[in-house]
Amino acid sequence: MAERRKTTARKATARKTSRRTTAKKSSPRRWSQRVTQESDALDLKRGVFKQTSPKKIAASLKRSAEHSSRRKSGAYRSALSMLTFYINRAGKTLPKTQRARLERAKVELKHQFGRE
Repeated sequence: MAERRKTTARKATARKTSRRTTAKKSSPRRWSQRVTQESDALDLKRGVFKQTSPKKIAASLKRSAEHSSRRKSGAYRSALSMLTFYINRAGKTLPKTQRARLERAKVELKHQFGRE
């Protein structure tokens, strides 16, 4: 009788672990990529952070923030936080030239929103 309890306990444990592994497989690998694509705050234009001009990046972020009806804060704050999020998540892998371009886009975003 005690031996039977042990086997059912093992089966229950095996079921629990198999559920955990299947749940992990179905979740996306890169949550930061999913945030930039499916954010509740902004519907970003594809490749917005890859553009060559800081003015174009800032203008695209501004346009997305102003047209969004799902954001929870102001347009400027949403646009700036998405830009900062992208810079922070890229980390050390972001090339220096692109990082400098995105930092200039922050300044340009301030100008376009009239916040000097």
